[in-house]
Amino acid sequence: MDHLAPLLTASVDVTAPPQANAPQSVALSYVAPDTPEVAAAAELVAKPFADTKPVTDTTTEAASRPFVVAALTDPAEVLPPEVPPAQALPASTADAPPEDAATTAGRIELVGECLVAEACIDQFLWALYQRTPKEDTIKERELRKVKVKRKGKLVTVTRSFTRLVDNDFTWKDPKAAERAGMSMMDYVIGGMDRNFKIRLFHALYAAEAAGLQPGITSAFRDDYRQSIASGLKAASDRSYHGGSFRGGYGHGLAADIVSVNGATRAKRWISTEALWKWVDTNGKQFGIGRPYLGRDPPHVGPIDGQEYASRRGGAKAADADAKKRVRQAAHVKPTAAKRPVVARSSKGRTI
Repeated sequence: MDHLAPLLTASVDVTAPPQANAPQSVALSYVAPDTPEVAAAAELVAKPFADTKPVTDTTTEAASRPFVVAALTDPAEVLPPEVPPAQALPASTADAPPEDAATTAGRIELVGECLVAEACIDQFLWALYQRTPKEDTIKERELRKVKVKRKGKLVTVTRSFTRLVDNDFTWKDPKAAERAGMSMMDYVIGGMDRNFKIRLFHALYAAEAAGLQPGITSAFRDDYRQSIASGLKAASDRSYHGGSFRGGYGHGLAADIVSVNGATRAKRWISTEALWKWVDTNGKQFGIGRPYLGRDPPHVGPIDGQEYASRRGGAKAADADAKKRVRQAAHVKPTAAKRPVVARSSKGRTI
């Protein structure tokens, strides 16, 4: 207001020519033009300070006016819109850190350059691993004493019974990662072969887009992790999950996949079978397949790998099986031919 009033209430009279011997300080004369704008400005200046509107009213009025935000070239520079008061979070959750989108959303999606970045591939596979329950069914042997009847008498004997029980193996990977001195993500996902990891990513990302909700129960395993695995399994150092005989860390060529679609384990089993069938139908275009089918259905690996070729390699596998049977037959000792039984009479003569 101090700068605006002189400009509106006065003008400089510069019509007088400058004098040659004028002193350094020259007094200029101001002539106020007679215009309505000047009169309004003079009236505004003449009012006492108490009559002016407070600053808060001006900011409130400015805030109520509509405004336009220019679009920025970089989407990361655009500020998020303010949350309306009616939609504000309660005080208990306002300061809480945002949860990972991979664990809260029903579907995991990647956009842009993340489809080719190895770090994003690891994050996607790790999200599938984290959301998957680590459950299976194992066989347990139980010894019981029962009474049986032998030669007319009851005797007590010990017999072995097998039963199926649910097994939670969530503790195994954390224990193996701690033993190796790695984080869980570096151990489980980082231990896989890079080429196989990219194939697995593209296959499971396509399955996720198809609504099958795939999950990973096991990926890399070192010798120790393989040794504490249960059920039908390979030798500790020969596992294609990453045994030392196969190359160890960074060379894991197998993963176990299931579906997490379903509120109960029975429903998840149905959706898991649908996922396995989808892999059998579409997996080859991504370069992965299930080498064991019914023997170890969750197990997947590269179709050009030694494991898959030895189990489902077509003519090569059939030829290898035939050679194996020939070798086994060569090691079997032929049984001695039985001589015919000759009937003899009581007097020693042959009949």
